[in-house]
Parts: sequence; C-alpha cells; structure tokens
Amino acid sequence: MPLTFTVFTRDTKPTHPLPDQLLTLWTDVTDAGGAVGFVPPVTPADIRPRVEDHLTAIADGRTRLVAAFTADGRLAATAFLAFNDHPLMRHWAWLYTVMVDPALQGRGYGAALLRAAEDEARSLGLEALRLTCRGGMGLERFYAAAGYKEVGRVPDAIRVAPGDDREDIMLLLPLPQGDRRVGD
Repeated sequence: MPLTFTVFTRDTKPTHPLPDQLLTLWTDVTDAGGAVGFVPPVTPADIRPRVEDHLTAIADGRTRLVAAFTADGRLAATAFLAFNDHPLMRHWAWLYTVMVDPALQGRGYGAALLRAAEDEARSLGLEALRLTCRGGMGLERFYAAAGYKEVGRVPDAIRVAPGDDREDIMLLLPLPQGDRRVGD
C-alpha cells in the first residue's frame, strides 16, 4: 500500500480530522509499547496535551509535521522536525515523536518516513538531524540502518518505572546538501 507524505507548517496547518488521527495514532503506538514519551497504558486524555503542544508549535512556525497517509486518508506515520531557536544551532533540527501505526509496521513505512523527514530538512537547508531514543528497545539499530550515527548515551536518564531506568541514546544524521545516502 503506497503512502502519501504531507508536510504541515504554519502555512499548511493540520485541520480536522488530523488532530484526532494524531491523538489516536500516538495512543495506539504507546499502548503497543512504542517509546514515544509515555508508558502504556494511556488514554487519549493522557496524550492530548502533548498533541496540542505540537500543534501549537506548528502554528508558531517552530515545528513541522511530516505525516504519511494511506490511500484511504488514514494517518499511518508521523515525525516532527523541531527547529532550534539558539543562534548557534540553527543549522540542524531535532526529529521527535517518530511513529508508525502498529498495524502497519514491518512494511518499510518507518524508513520511508525517515527519508521524507530527511528530504524536508534538506529542502530547508539544514545540515543535520538529531534525535534521542530510549535504550533497551533496539531503536538505535533502526536509526543506524537509516544512516544515523550514535553520538552519546546518558545512563539512567529515562525512568520508565521505579527500578526501570533506561539510557537516553543520542543520534545524528549529517545532511550534506545535494548528496543522498547510498541506496536511495
């Protein structure tokens, strides 16, 4: 099933039903064990404040949403590009909340989403993308396959539950302009 990618910016604001679809996706990904800022089980009410924060950041021009939709208009995957406001760090952006619908995983949609986010970052003249992920999940292997390099780990930075602390793994993807990764 092919996906259609859309980038939402201050000028192309998410409208109904996207906010509700984003809330559902985030809840489903969390409840399936995804490391996207929460620990299951969650309800949409738990997630709603974060969704609203992200939508406000899009409206303010601080963030862009890269979203993938199925042919029938269902939200399949998302990633947020968050810009730095520090003048010495405006040449790179953060990649946050990378999610693929659990029912659609294993089809290459996550890799396609990362390429779409990379393409958007390149189009903006950014020189790198940076992200963090929760240790103990194997996520660093997924990102490494997309060209991200591990640049650091902070032990016990993420407390999933009492007695269950995880590393915060930092990854970086350099974005040389006019250059594509091998295999693209």
